[in-house]
Amino acid sequence: MRKLVMAAVMMLAAGAASADPIEGVWQTQEDAGAYAHVTIKPCGPAFCGKITQAFKDGKDYASPNVGKAIVIDMVPAGGGAYEGKVWRPSNDKIYVGKAEVSGNGMKLSGCVAGGLICKSQSWTKVK
Repeated sequence: MRKLVMAAVMMLAAGAASADPIEGVWQTQEDAGAYAHVTIKPCGPAFCGKITQAFKDGKDYASPNVGKAIVIDMVPAGGGAYEGKVWRPSNDKIYVGKAEVSGNGMKLSGCVAGGLICKSQSWTKVK
């Protein structure tokens, strides 16, 4: 029994150690006077992120966007890069998006209108 418990603990530890770099809680760049914490986790073969907390002027903010998906179907493209969609709450637009994770930083960019209108943000990993 003890060997079975130890094997289960080691499997759980190995699974946690192999988490994808995009997984976790990220702080968005300030946009229109507010920023958020976004929790990114697997959703099928991709990664999705929902707004889990919002802040305005550095204080908790009861945003109607909490709980909404902001990172949509990001799939790994290799080398810390991801491709999918990103929703920007301040203008309610969904962009064809890319993300690049490097250490505790992530740069997200997205375009609409065939690449004519693009926006980007830098996010920081909180945990």
